[in-house]
Amino acid sequence: MEGVAMKLPSFKSLAPTAISVASTFSIRRSFSVARRSSSLSATITADSEPVSLGHRARKDFRILHQEVNGSKLVYLDSAATSQKPASVLEALQNYYEFYNSNVHRGIHYLSAKATDEFELARKKVARFINASDSREIVFTRNATEAINLVAYSWGLSNLKPGDEVILTVAEHHSCIVPWQIVSQKTGAVLKFVTLNEDEVPDIDMLREMISEKTKLVAVHHVSNVLASSLPIEEIVVWAHDVGAKVLVDACQSVPHMVVDVQKLNADFLVASSHKMCGPTGIGFLYGKSDLLLAMPPFLGGGEMISDVFLDHSTYAEPPSRFEAGTPAIGEAIALGAACDYLSDIGMPKIHEYEVELAKYLYEKLASVPDVRIYGPRPSESVQRAALCSFNVEGLHPTDLATFLDQQHGVAIRSGHHCAQPLHRYLGVNASARASLYFYNTKEDVDSFIFALADTVSFFNSFK
Repeated sequence: MEGVAMKLPSFKSLAPTAISVASTFSIRRSFSVARRSSSLSATITADSEPVSLGHRARKDFRILHQEVNGSKLVYLDSAATSQKPASVLEALQNYYEFYNSNVHRGIHYLSAKATDEFELARKKVARFINASDSREIVFTRNATEAINLVAYSWGLSNLKPGDEVILTVAEHHSCIVPWQIVSQKTGAVLKFVTLNEDEVPDIDMLREMISEKTKLVAVHHVSNVLASSLPIEEIVVWAHDVGAKVLVDACQSVPHMVVDVQKLNADFLVASSHKMCGPTGIGFLYGKSDLLLAMPPFLGGGEMISDVFLDHSTYAEPPSRFEAGTPAIGEAIALGAACDYLSDIGMPKIHEYEVELAKYLYEKLASVPDVRIYGPRPSESVQRAALCSFNVEGLHPTDLATFLDQQHGVAIRSGHHCAQPLHRYLGVNASARASLYFYNTKEDVDSFIFALADTVSFFNSFK
C-alpha cells in the first residue's frame, strides 16, 4: 500500500469517532486534559502522582510549548533528533556573540578563548563517556562520518582479502554502507547476524560467527528500530579473544544511559550530538589511543599536519590528525554544554525514568487492535529502549504519521529509519516509530494513543 502525502482539512478533531474508538480501546483517562491547549505538564494537584522528570525538564525546552496545526505539540521523534535545552542554545549563541574566532591558529584573546572552550568541550565529552584521555575523542560532522573515518583509515589499512567483518541485519545504514565500500576495495567479507525468535539480533549466532578470520565486529548498542540492546561487554571479550576489533554505534545509547567506554572496552565508539540535546553538525569518535596513533589521516588539509613540504607532509598527533580544516567550533562548545546538562540531571536518573516510560508506551500501544510492534516484549529481564516501531494493519505508516501531525499535533517518524535491510528481514517496507526522551511524559503517550485511535478510525471509515 503506497503512502499518500495528503493535506487534510484543519478541523480540530473527529469527536464522535474518537469517543467510539476510545471506548473500544478501553482508554479510561480523560483526554480532554490531553487535548486542551495548556501545557500537559501544568496543573499538578497535591493529591496527584509525584512530578515526573519529564514534567520538570519540559521548562528547559521552549520548543515543546507550542501548538502545531491547532493542537498542542506532542514530540515523539527523539530517536531521529532530540530537542535542545536553553543552556545549549545559550552556549552556541554566546560563542558567536562574544568570542567567535578560529581555534588553534591565533594568539589574540578571542582565538585563545575559543580554543580553550573548544578543547574544554572535548574534555567534557571524554568525561561523559569515561574515556581515559580527551585525546581519544575526535570531533566529526556526525556519527556517520565517525564510522567512515574508521572504515577508511583503519579499515583500508588493516583489512585484506578473506578477512571478515561481522555486523547484524539491524544496523543503521551508516554502519553498513561504509563497510560495503571498504570490503569492495579490500576483498574483505561482510557477514550478517540475523534475528532470533524474540526479534533481537541472535547473540548465539554472533558468537559462533566470530573466528580467526574475524577482524572487526561493528554493531549497534541500542537498535533504533527494535528498541533492543546488545551485550557489548561480552561481544568485546569474544572479539578480542581472536584478535578482532569492535566498533560500537552508540547513537541510541549515549543519550539515554550511562556509557562507560573503559568498562565496555570497545576499540571504537561513535555517537552524535543532535541525539543527546546538542546541536546538529557535530558528532564524535572515541578510539583507543594506540589505535588512533597507528591510523593514517582520513582527510588532508589544515590543522591535521605537522609539517608540509612540496614533496611530502608529516601529520599531527591524534585527535588533530583526523580533524582537517576549521572544525564546528560553536557546535562542539554547545555539545559540551549538552554533556553538562545531561550530567546535571544524572544519566542513571534519565535511564531509570525512560525504562518506566518505555514500558508504559509499549503496553499502551500493544493494547491497540491491529498494531504490530517490532522488537522484544518488555519483561523483568528485557528492558526496551523508549521507542516503538510499529505498523497498523492495512495502513501505510506515512499516512498514519501525516494524519497524526495534521490533525493532532503528534510528531512521529515514518519510513525505513535508515534500516532497509532490517525492514526487508521483517517483511515490510516501512514502519511508524514513536520515540521518547526524558522530557516526555505519560500524558504524551496518552495523547499519542488517543490520536492513533482517531487516526485508525478515520482511515477505517473508507473501507
